[in-house]
Amino acid sequence: MEAEKITVCDEDGVSLGVATRQEIHEKGHWHETFHCWFVSRKQGKDTIHLQLRSRDKKDFPNMFDITAAGHILSDETMEDGVREIEEELGIAVSFEALIPLGVIKDQIFRDDFIDNERCHVFLYLTEGNIDAMYRLQREEVAGIVTADFQEFYKLCSGLKKSITVEGFVADEKGRKAAIRKSIGNKDLVPHNLSYWKQITQFIQKELAQ
Repeated sequence: MEAEKITVCDEDGVSLGVATRQEIHEKGHWHETFHCWFVSRKQGKDTIHLQLRSRDKKDFPNMFDITAAGHILSDETMEDGVREIEEELGIAVSFEALIPLGVIKDQIFRDDFIDNERCHVFLYLTEGNIDAMYRLQREEVAGIVTADFQEFYKLCSGLKKSITVEGFVADEKGRKAAIRKSIGNKDLVPHNLSYWKQITQFIQKELAQ
């Protein structure tokens, strides 16, 4: 099977060619990614949804992350990013239903790879019940939790050490079990601190409108 190809770009998004995902991360090439954050608005309260990455994931297993995210392949446009939502979460969302928030540069450095991303970030507002709306791709996502958005904002801004999240985890057969726990920065995928600050600022600005 031929390896997936991803467009290589410079830091400003100018296309420079294509490379495999492995080459992208080995050499630290800049590339475009799709990030979508879900926020529920109910009775005047905003809650943000985090995915719990599967324990089987090669990178950052059992850590909390963006609701849905993925790479944009060389033959795709940003609109195709909605496939990540349906594949990972089992929810069909149109690109037109998403609110564009902008582009955030994110860098993650590890011994075995360098991840330089231009993250195209989007917001999706929902009133759905998380137990009913999600059908998870278990190989990728182990569960979904929500947090009060203002509390999450304080965590990402360094104003709080921990917050309470609640939601569910799913087993291999898709059976869901409720969870409620306290999490801190150590439980989040180690995106740049600037990423966490910017994304929560972008979301807060949009919610205030």
